[in-house]
Parts: sequence; C-alpha cells; structure tokens
Amino acid sequence: MKQTAHIFLFLFTALLWGQAPVLEDYNPVWTAQSSNASESMPLGGGDIGLNVWVENDALYFYISRSGTFDEHNTLLKQGRVKIELDPNPFDENFRQELVLKDGYMEISGKDTRITLWADVFAPVIHTDIQSKSPVSVSLFYENWRFRDREVKGKANNANSYKWAPQGKIITYRDSVNFIGNNIRFYHRNRQKTVFDVAVQQQKLDTVKDQLYNPLAGLTFGGYIQAPGMVAADTVRGTYAGTAFKGWKLQSPGPVKKQQVHLYLHTEQTEDTATWEKGMKAQVADYQKEDYKKKEKRTIRWWNDYWQRSYIFTGNRRAGTRDSLWQAGRNYQLFRYMLGCNAYGEYPTKFNGGLFTFDPVYVDSTLPFTPDFRNWGGGTMTAQNQRLVYFPMLKSGDFDMMDTQLDFYRRLQKNAELRSEVYWGHAGASFTEQLENFGLPNPAEYGWKRPVGYDPGMQYNAWLEYQWDTVLEFCLMMLEKYRYNNENITSSIPFIISCVRFFDEHYQYLARQRGAKKLDQDGNLVLYPGSAAETYKMAYNASSTIAGLAVITRRLSGLPETMVSETDRRYIREVRERIPPLAFREIEGHKVLSPARVWERINNTEVPQLYPVYPWRLYGVGRPGLDTARNTWNYDPDAIKFRSAVGWKQDNIFTAVMGMTAEAMQFTLKKMADSGRRFPAFWGPGFDWVPDHNHGGSGMIGMQEMLLQTVGDTIYLFPAWPADKEVHFKLHAPQQTTVEAHWAEGKLKTLKVTPAERKRDVINLFGRPDIKE
Repeated sequence: MKQTAHIFLFLFTALLWGQAPVLEDYNPVWTAQSSNASESMPLGGGDIGLNVWVENDALYFYISRSGTFDEHNTLLKQGRVKIELDPNPFDENFRQELVLKDGYMEISGKDTRITLWADVFAPVIHTDIQSKSPVSVSLFYENWRFRDREVKGKANNANSYKWAPQGKIITYRDSVNFIGNNIRFYHRNRQKTVFDVAVQQQKLDTVKDQLYNPLAGLTFGGYIQAPGMVAADTVRGTYAGTAFKGWKLQSPGPVKKQQVHLYLHTEQTEDTATWEKGMKAQVADYQKEDYKKKEKRTIRWWNDYWQRSYIFTGNRRAGTRDSLWQAGRNYQLFRYMLGCNAYGEYPTKFNGGLFTFDPVYVDSTLPFTPDFRNWGGGTMTAQNQRLVYFPMLKSGDFDMMDTQLDFYRRLQKNAELRSEVYWGHAGASFTEQLENFGLPNPAEYGWKRPVGYDPGMQYNAWLEYQWDTVLEFCLMMLEKYRYNNENITSSIPFIISCVRFFDEHYQYLARQRGAKKLDQDGNLVLYPGSAAETYKMAYNASSTIAGLAVITRRLSGLPETMVSETDRRYIREVRERIPPLAFREIEGHKVLSPARVWERINNTEVPQLYPVYPWRLYGVGRPGLDTARNTWNYDPDAIKFRSAVGWKQDNIFTAVMGMTAEAMQFTLKKMADSGRRFPAFWGPGFDWVPDHNHGGSGMIGMQEMLLQTVGDTIYLFPAWPADKEVHFKLHAPQQTTVEAHWAEGKLKTLKVTPAERKRDVINLFGRPDIKE
C-alpha cells in the first residue's frame, strides 16, 4: 500500500511539474531578512503603496499614496512605520511572502504571524499580529519631515523646479501629534505653490482664476489606531543618512493579538480644521462595517483581478533561473504593482510608482530623503506615462485606465486657455513635460528665455514643438470603446479639442510665415514639429501624421449617438488636410522616415516606427509590412538606438511586425530579473527605481507576441516561438477574451469568449504566410 502511494505521488508530481506555472508559483517568498529598504517587497491596493521589509528583527514599511503633492509638487511619502516584538520571533523560521492571489503579505517567525493588507475600497492599511506566545508590541511612526528641510542641488529633481529652483526651496515640516493613544500626522501646503510660480512665469495671470489648481489648500495625512496600545514617548534616529523623529505606541503588556489600523485622508480644504473634520468622519464611517467583511471584499477584488488576465510562460520544471519563466513571473509581479493604484486620484507614475525607496540605495551620490525620485513628482512625462497604461487594454483593466485619462480630461480647460491666451485660436495645447495643473514644467519651459520669444513655447532643445503625445491618450479613450464597448461620449469633446489644436495651430504658424495657410496640395504644413524628442525642428513628423490620421479615422467611425453631425463634418475636413507619411530609400529599400526633413537629432527614440506602434498602420496582417521591416533592418538610427532598457520599444516594434526571434530576444532581456531582491524593481534606466515604463513596455511586448487584431480578425501567436510554452488570457476588441495554452508544439487549450468570436481567430503557428 505504501509503495502504491509513493507511485501515485511520483506520477502526480510529474504531472504537476509538467504544467505551465500558476499564479501561486510567482509569489515572492523570502526566508532571510533584508539588508535595507532597497530589499523591500511591494504591497498595496486601491491607491496605496507600501514598501515592506524586515531588517535587524524589526518590521518596517514606507507609506505612499496617490496624489500627495507638496507645494513644490514633490510626491511625498506619508512616513514610515516600524514594529518591534519582544521576544523577537524573526530569528527562527523567518518567512516573508506576498500572496498575490489574495493581495496580502504574511511575515512569520517561530509561532508569530503578521498579516498586512491595504483596503482596495478605502484608504486604510491593516496590520494584524497573532502569536501563540504573548509578545510585547512597540510601534513607531517615523517621520523625516519633523522639521523644515532646505532642498538643495539635485534633490530638486524630485520637485517641479528640477535644476532651476527659484530662490530657497523648503520642504516644510509636517504636523505630527499624539491624539490620546493614537497618532495623527498631516502635511498642509502653504499658500504659495509652484502653480502660482508657473502661472506668473508663463504669463497666464489674466486667466489664473479660471485655471484648475490641484495644489491650493491640499492637505494629506493619516491617523494610526492600535487598540489597547498606549502613547509612550518620542525618539530620534537616522535611517539611510536621513534624520527622523519617531512617535511610539506600546502595548501595556505581552499580548497574543494586536491590530494596527492606519487611515489616510487627502483633501483640498480652506483650513486644517476642515481636513480634520473630514478625517474623523471618514474613520467613523469606515468603522461602521465589520472588519472581516472588508477584508473579504478586498480579497475578492484581487481574486477577480487575476482572473481578468494573465501570462504564464515556460513550465514549472524550468525553475526560477530560467529566463522564459522569469518573463512570465515578472509580468505578473509588475501587473500587481499597477493594481495597487487601481483607483488613485492620479496616475501611476512612470518613475517609481508608489514604491520608491531611499535614493542612496539607487545612487550613493544622492543622499536625500525617501521622498526623492528623479524627474519630479507632479510632472507627468507623456512618452513614459503612455507605456504604463497601454497594456491595460489587453489585460482588461479598463477601470484602472480612468486614473490616467481623467488626469488629461480635467486639464482640458487649462490647455485650451493656453491656446487662447498665446495664439488666439482654439484647441487644447498639451506639452510633453506636463504638470498636474496642465502647464509645462517650469524648468523645461525655461527661465532664461530670449526677449520676445513666444510665451506659449517651451524654450528647450528636447521639448520644443512636441505636442503630439496627447494623441496617444486620445487613442486610449477610443480604444476603451473598441475593446469594452464603453460609452465615451464625455471624452469626445476632449479628443476633438486636441485634434483642433493641430489643425488651427499649424494654420496659424503658416500664416505667420507667409500668405498661405496650407501647402500646394491643401494639406497642413506641420512645421516646426518634433518626432518624439529625437528629430527636432521636423517638417511633417511621422509620429504626428500617424496620430492625427488614426484619431480622425476612429472618430469618423464612431456611432452617430457619440459624435454630433457638426463635429463629424469638421473631422472629415481635418482628415482631408492631414499630409501623407514620409518615406525614404536606404540601400535600395523603401523605409519609413521620421519626418520629411529635420534639423537635428536630440534623443534616441525611433519615431519612424511609431506608425507600427502605437499607431498600427503597419504590422502583422496589414499592407506594407515589408516597408516597416526595412525600417527596422536598414535605418541607421533605428539600429544605433536599439536597446531593451527603460522606455525603449524595440521589443514592441518587433512583436507587432511578427519578427519572432527578435521579439523574444528583447523580451527576455527586458523582463529578466531586475538585479534587486524584488525581481520587478527595474531601473533606474533613464528614469528611476522601480522603472514603471520599463515594466509597461515589457508587458506590451509580451501581449503583442501572443495576440494582435486587425479589424475583426484575431491573430494568435503572431510573434511567439513555437518551441516555447505559454498559457495566457488576454482581451481583444468587441468585449472578447482569448485564453490559450501552447505546449509541446500543440495548442492544448483555446477558449474564446463570446464563443462566436472563435471563428475570427487565426492561429499563426498554422498560417505563417499571414505575417508577410
């Protein structure tokens, strides 16, 4: 009987390890403590991010929340929590695990278990300590903004002044106090903020009272309750070179159970008393419902989240060192981090999201506070942000996209006022480096400007005339209709206003140069322009032309109920004025050109391939694929700029063009382990750690290797190697999901929902001719 059981166990194990991985295989599990905050593990939900680690037998976590911008637009953390237990349980059988499926973290040692989770539906963090043997619990709320701090030198890269601070920049102290046996902390913005500075700098004082201002009166902070614990004293210390002050709560004696609840509250208010009132009301309202019900609701959200979409690569037998297995694991881990800001007031930032840590652990020459991140807090760099949000289409996370799209929609009026004040025409003028109040970043706008220089322009070699990235966010709005059949009527005025800017502004510029506002063919003259940040002073940049062509075509194809006849007529007129894409010949091959002509090269993007992605004018199953591939193969800049680092898109370009070997090569590089303890903490690359545009571009590339659509047709495995196992579930237009498992050179599973869409699927492992 025992022998039979052993045989059964062996066969079961062999079967198990021959399968594709499942989500539980990807749970990060650490059996040793961390050295410092750089070896932290992310945790979050709703709009909260925590960096959690155990160091020297103490549990730590940083607290981040979407939208906590100070006067200078630094995205401030909300402090650090430290918990010590006596006797220490972590010197034996230590274990720290992020349970992805349920969205919580568990840390254990000896006979003690600590569970941490963030409520997806309310800004509340819970810590639950349980021990078979009683332990004394000490909790410290640690804050490095216990006093004013002058921000000097490179430290200003964390705010909107960057390398050009105007006068002395101070990060002002927070208010932290014991309130009975609880701890209250908050930061309130002073009266003058970078919004006021930018408005004056950019000569918009006449319309200041009409501009959206998210910084005025902004107050954010929280309230820590630990039932049964009492206020003790305050302490001083230093962590990673930064001095802090700590407020201590202590259990009166050893306990077997202890809960800690941390409530966060953010609000623009007339005074702190109003914020305090709102905070108390929020806490009281939250406590009306049973704790366990809230916990179950959050677990259910995460369970549903993982069922929406997934990509599992390789098989269990491969092991964690296998590069293909890593790609699938890191895809899932990065998607977890995106889910932590599912419903934030502000988008997940490309330069670290909610999970930055002390900068000395990224670069030892940056001895700044944990609030530091490179490239600003309230500055949203469009080329980078788009890569964070485009993958949410195929992952089916449509609800999460509104955080990014609302960011643009609420800035429409500010962008239109720019056009009206500076140039006297209509349309929304959005720049590449965009503050959360809709104006150009002050440092990028330029303080030392020539006399008489157009006040609507950035005086900046990288960013001048770069306006077209907003069109990619217009595309996201339109794709939500195509993918999920969402009513996007409220977005149509925004999209048309963005198109109108290009139409009216380039006619305006032409009239400044001469008597004609269009060229000899009746087309707009898109000059001066910019093909990404790379090809400057461009004439008819391909990235702009492709964007305008696709957006106007998509608008024209919407139902009559969404677009008025007046708007539809105008869009038809604009379509007739869009110039054709530019081509050139290299070594006898026709290739896409970044523009008709250009003046200089400033960066290392490859906008000549933007008609491939994001605009999809070329690709698998589309005409002219050879021209796009020629561009990849022969354009000297496309070859020279090639990379898998950061926001580089070579993995995406090759996947969309069906170049299987190249796509896999770049994907395995991009989605490999980060080199840090948490495998998906990539970077800094061109930006910061964790590099979210690195992760986002990696997600997009993997999705495109597995699933692409042209019209009603769904192409399966357009750039996936036939010898590589994969099990995925992705979304396609028309509210369609496709689940497929490819292993051992066979399609083991194919499930298409709704079932009638299965007839639209073409498996390219069986039809390689479609790629040509």
